[in-house]
Amino acid sequence: MRFNLHLPSKPFDVVGMGLNSVDFLTVLPQFPELNSKMRIRQFVKQGGGQVATAMVALARWGIRTKYIGKFGGDELGSFSLDSIRQEGVDVSSVRIEPEATNQFAVILVDGISGERTILWDRDDRLMYREGELRKEEVCSGKILHLDGHDIQAAIQCARWAKEEGIYTVIDIDKVEPLSGELIKEIDFVITSSRFPTLMTGIEDRKEALHELQRFTSGFLCSTLGHEGAMALVNGEILSVEGFKIKAVDTTGAGDVFHAGFIYGLLQNWEVTEILRFANSVAALKCLDLGGRKGIPTLEEAQRFLNQSGSSPAKFI
Repeated sequence: MRFNLHLPSKPFDVVGMGLNSVDFLTVLPQFPELNSKMRIRQFVKQGGGQVATAMVALARWGIRTKYIGKFGGDELGSFSLDSIRQEGVDVSSVRIEPEATNQFAVILVDGISGERTILWDRDDRLMYREGELRKEEVCSGKILHLDGHDIQAAIQCARWAKEEGIYTVIDIDKVEPLSGELIKEIDFVITSSRFPTLMTGIEDRKEALHELQRFTSGFLCSTLGHEGAMALVNGEILSVEGFKIKAVDTTGAGDVFHAGFIYGLLQNWEVTEILRFANSVAALKCLDLGGRKGIPTLEEAQRFLNQSGSSPAKFI
């Protein structure tokens, strides 16, 4: 199945409105116990955030991108903004909150598995207030990418996009009172592995994905970490297996998966090809520390896919 999107003519291929962050990544020999001391293996400071990282990945792959978001007026805000600007992402529509601290996260990376635990903080002043977003800026791309963290702003942006015939993609991983209202506006709902269960209360993830369809007429997909991804296609669950790698750090894998999915949409690939590519770039990202350092080039991703062969895709 191909989506055969009729993309409007716009200055940008993709506009992203959502989180940016400064990530303090700390690699540990193992996850610490209470009341213990442990020497760290490695410490790195990087730009992060779901939508911001997806825009960086797409920019590296030659896609014209624009990021819309808020930054604190502190050193962290300057660092985060520069980390996006230097990648060639358009940042002309961002806003600075002079008195706010930029979002940041302390990320504990387990040196054995590469799995991460995120400790984060976000200043409430980084949420958009009424009248601060501009429709012409939000709707300046062929595709709009959102997350569900500033949910009122995301709903407004999704509704504007629908009015203008712009396709929307969302990276959603937490449930809020307005989550149902948000996802019903979205064309491509790509969730974390736990979101369907959290949203529906159904533990079986296949049943939960089917139940989630009641909330949206959009395409539904759920990322499953190293297991790959599954999607609802014509009422059936399509499972596309992930790639076996020795993970260094899983931070940002979901962000890069979403970028890979959007890239495939722009190329009008068949759905299985899109999901295989998204799985591959997410896996390759995990070979390095942080959400952005490990983002592969298109050539690296293609070589990896060629060497890995055809990963199983089947209806289950």
